[in-house]
Amino acid sequence: MKQAVLIDSEFITLGKLLKHIDVISSGGMAKWYLAEHTVLLDNEIENRRGKKIYPGSVVEIPEVGSFFVQSEKVTTEEEL
Repeated sequence: MKQAVLIDSEFITLGKLLKHIDVISSGGMAKWYLAEHTVLLDNEIENRRGKKIYPGSVVEIPEVGSFFVQSEKVTTEEEL
């Protein structure tokens, strides 16, 4: 089952996402983690900590889980 990850900006980097979901304890660990573990972004292997992840994307980390990125922002008809 996918867990929702809410972001309040246009995108989140993969390194920040790993820290946000408590896979790593600091941003500096992202490079090491991505070199040692498989991370899938929309079913493709991704190892760039600076990769921008937008709402609607799915990040899968074997033995950790699947995460669906969603925007916290709610769009009203007036904003359209």
